[in-house]
Amino acid sequence: MPDHGAAPSATEPRPATGPASASGPVTASGPATARSRPAASRLMRRKPVEQLVAEGGQGDGGSLRRSLSMWQLTMISIGATLGTGIFVVLGEAVPVAGPAVTVAFVIAGLTALFSALSYAELAGTIPVSGSSYSYAYATMGELVAWVCGWCLILEYGVSVAAVAVGWGDYLNELLHGTIGVTLPEALSTAPGEGGLIDLPALIVVLLAMVFLIGGARESARANTVMVVVKIAALLLFCAVGFTGFTSGNYADFMPLGMAGVSAAGATLFFSYIGFDAASTAGEEARNPKRDLPRAIMLSLIIVTTLYVLVAGVAVGAWNWTKFEGSEASLAAILNDVSGQTVYGTLLAAGAVISIASVVLAVLYGQTRILFAMSRDGLMPKAFGKVDPKTGSPRLNTVIVSLFCGLLAAVVPLGKLVDATSIGTLFAFALVNIAVVVLRRTRPDMERTFKVPFGWLFPVLGFLFCAYNMLQLDAVTWVVFAVWMAAGLMVYFLYGMRRSRLATAEK
Repeated sequence: MPDHGAAPSATEPRPATGPASASGPVTASGPATARSRPAASRLMRRKPVEQLVAEGGQGDGGSLRRSLSMWQLTMISIGATLGTGIFVVLGEAVPVAGPAVTVAFVIAGLTALFSALSYAELAGTIPVSGSSYSYAYATMGELVAWVCGWCLILEYGVSVAAVAVGWGDYLNELLHGTIGVTLPEALSTAPGEGGLIDLPALIVVLLAMVFLIGGARESARANTVMVVVKIAALLLFCAVGFTGFTSGNYADFMPLGMAGVSAAGATLFFSYIGFDAASTAGEEARNPKRDLPRAIMLSLIIVTTLYVLVAGVAVGAWNWTKFEGSEASLAAILNDVSGQTVYGTLLAAGAVISIASVVLAVLYGQTRILFAMSRDGLMPKAFGKVDPKTGSPRLNTVIVSLFCGLLAAVVPLGKLVDATSIGTLFAFALVNIAVVVLRRTRPDMERTFKVPFGWLFPVLGFLFCAYNMLQLDAVTWVVFAVWMAAGLMVYFLYGMRRSRLATAEK
């Protein structure tokens, strides 16, 4: 593979591409061994940017194929982002924030914006599949990279399950509006909410798995069609919903105060987690240095505009107190405003396709992150195997899909959303730090996109992430602490010893 990274400056020698030279200081007798290095030094070993880029696309048994254009990357990012936050989570946020849910969306969007700027800079500088995991590996060392990767597993894997749960609600709305039947509660609800299994959630994940096994290009084409449908469905909602707009619904704008808006903003941040999915396609993009930053920023602008527009129309058409307990609120609003079910049914059809595209795009991101971690030796080799015919990690896709599908089938949506948000916020905070670190340690590197105003925006991105994390409840923090403790245990018992940088030292 050609090296797409920037050449080091004349005063900084280019590191060799082999992991041995990147993992430790070189003594007279050669590279320092793992035993001769202090434990803290081993935890902080970094993988050079040039090595990360040079290994891009290389897997066990084959290589990922560079087939994605900027348009397809943008659609992957929109596909992973636009959906559940407005179709499903809106019904949970409005009872907390009231009509000020639009402000909550803006707060969550600002948090995402600062982090998106940092993602765009790093994606153009280090265009690899590992996303923020790889950025942390190049800047802050292996332990921090592992923690970031472990958070990404929580972000992507669990959000796939959470999104899939919401898919079933709109499927029932569609079935009721077309053939007059709905799935029995026992087969469409998780055990914790009175059912036996959420079968629709399992089915949509398995359908996404089938697309992904066919390869990145084929999956991207299917995702693009679904994204167009979802945008059309939301514009239909705005057009019809606006006919029922009542300014009086905004009279009590912030019924629960700023505390309610902040709490809703932290929950709604879940709606923005997909924009970084484009960065996981760094090794399958045709021109990653140019296209990744553009795709990330363009997708975030489109998604935020649609979120605020739809939320504003929804609250204007329906009193905020009606959202409590509403699982398919947008379809219900259209039915109330129009006095007929046809528009609600059309929206439900759009939502079914829309949320399916989120599952597809986020599941794609999860498999590519695990692929990168496996290549570095921090995850089992099974996740790094590439099928030579399709150029995709098929076994990885099957394993992740089955896990996420089963999780979606048995865990309630609310618990999944907040757990995903805290993992995402933590990973985003690390990305903002990585920008500052890489600018300081490698100011010579070519950057096709650079966050404006120096360190200001990365620092603000970090602070916004920290603020939103503090808005989440104690139970979510306990779940996060348990997850991180389990991750550290896995690292010290498995990853630390099997890391490619560690084995190169032996």
